[in-house]
Amino acid sequence: MAEAGSLPTGFGELEVLAVGVVLLVEALAGLSLNGLTIFSFCKSPELRTPSHLLVLSLALADSGVSLNALAAATASLLRRWPYGSGGCQAHGCQGFAAALASICGSAAVAWGRYHHYCTRWGFQEEGSPGSSRLAWRTAASLVLFVWLSSAFWAALPLLGWGHYDYEPLGTCCSLGYARGSRNFTSFLFVMALFNFLLPLFITFTSYRLMEQKLGRTRTPQVNTTLPARTLLLGWGPYALLHLCAALAGTALIPPRLQVVPALIAKMVPTVNAVNYALGSGIWQRLPLQRSGRDSAQGATWVLR
Repeated sequence: MAEAGSLPTGFGELEVLAVGVVLLVEALAGLSLNGLTIFSFCKSPELRTPSHLLVLSLALADSGVSLNALAAATASLLRRWPYGSGGCQAHGCQGFAAALASICGSAAVAWGRYHHYCTRWGFQEEGSPGSSRLAWRTAASLVLFVWLSSAFWAALPLLGWGHYDYEPLGTCCSLGYARGSRNFTSFLFVMALFNFLLPLFITFTSYRLMEQKLGRTRTPQVNTTLPARTLLLGWGPYALLHLCAALAGTALIPPRLQVVPALIAKMVPTVNAVNYALGSGIWQRLPLQRSGRDSAQGATWVLR
């Protein structure tokens, strides 16, 4: 961890400032766009459906990732971690839980969309009052499972399996990988299997099956390629960094390079917001009404 007023080892003044600015932009973008998704869900009754509940859960998880990035951005601009060791543990746990909820939430959305478009499993009977195709009980169970599972895995390092530590910049905390111990390695491989590889498989398979089934009759109404790519390209570098640290240690990985996966991962909330909210038409359903004075200047739209 960087001392107050000093620079982290291996980083220059401009590099620390650049990381802080990038994190700040990513945090504000993610919070703004996912906040708009949450606001849309609260203000538009027609969006309160089981399918959109999965997207809402994902927006909440991505907001948590962005909040974590905001704390890291603040510390980076200060050039030190101002919250102490207890704050580091809390920051690492919160960020890890939000990241796992985002990854598993993307898989839940993919699974829900597949069954929405292609099967009748977990559905309400059509024609029932206020029904939507995916049952509320199914969607709520998925959301509950995602958050309980994420909280469980994020709590394990606090209990001794794995640990949270400062990242090389010394201004944020995440799952510690520098020690390369058996404790970390065992936790990493089990956690990655259930919280990265399995969600990635579910996401990829669900959208591929959608393409195969719907491609014969009609074009799917959702993007079937971007979600899996976002998981792989957004969180894959982080997984690769931890894998290299577990197998070969961090001595051969420059500190500057170790920071890059975190910056890439912090972009995922923005990409998810654009893909899931804009692609699903959630933002377009904000309650809008025309202003009465729109003849000369054109149409002016205001929120109700």
